[in-house]
Amino acid sequence: MHFTSEQLLDDGVLERRFTLGEIPGVLWTSGSAPAPLILMGHPGGLDRMHPRLAARARQTVAEGYAAATIELPGAGVRPRVAAADQARADLRRAVEAGERVSDDIVDRLVLPLVDQAVPEWRATLDALQELPEIGGPVGFSGGVISIGVRLAVVEPRIVAAALFAGSYVPRAIIEEARQVTIPLHVLLQWDDEGNDRQMALDLFDAFGSKEKTLNANMGGHTGVPAYAGDAANRFFARHLG
Repeated sequence: MHFTSEQLLDDGVLERRFTLGEIPGVLWTSGSAPAPLILMGHPGGLDRMHPRLAARARQTVAEGYAAATIELPGAGVRPRVAAADQARADLRRAVEAGERVSDDIVDRLVLPLVDQAVPEWRATLDALQELPEIGGPVGFSGGVISIGVRLAVVEPRIVAAALFAGSYVPRAIIEEARQVTIPLHVLLQWDDEGNDRQMALDLFDAFGSKEKTLNANMGGHTGVPAYAGDAANRFFARHLG
């Protein structure tokens, strides 16, 4: 891990950009005492998403945690993935034509992304936990929800996850969800124009966790109410301390 820049924000949060091999990322911390870490997932395009990610991170740090994120494969400044671009174009055409998005399109778009992104997240976690300001349990917050599901299955250091149901989910991932046992807080926008609501509900039903909460709000993809963050904060307070 190589830090490439740092900026002290006006609320005392230190924002540091880093690279891990070819993977860009950002770490937000406050102070030198070891803090539990929350990994922040997003749909890709780190620079484009930065204002929203930074706002989430600053709220997270204010609650006593460190926060970190990385760029997804094929997004932002990372090399494009031709197969994913084609699957994304096929999905867009189906949606614009009012057609059902086929399982084949969803599989081609999401499964290779999960297969590559999850090991990258785990390698990032390895590097972050070497830092003196990171210590204690780890949480995951955000999307792509299929990445969060796989991480919850294979990464024992993640003890709780707040997942954003805002993307298409392969049937294979729904089957994997039955192996998830950590506490979950799932956020669903009921009228999300880019999300298959029934698919999100099927995924929530499949989770094997004894503690799982579905927080559903009216509105579209970007209409998440500000108070939804309060419920997520209380969730992480219970499980990360």
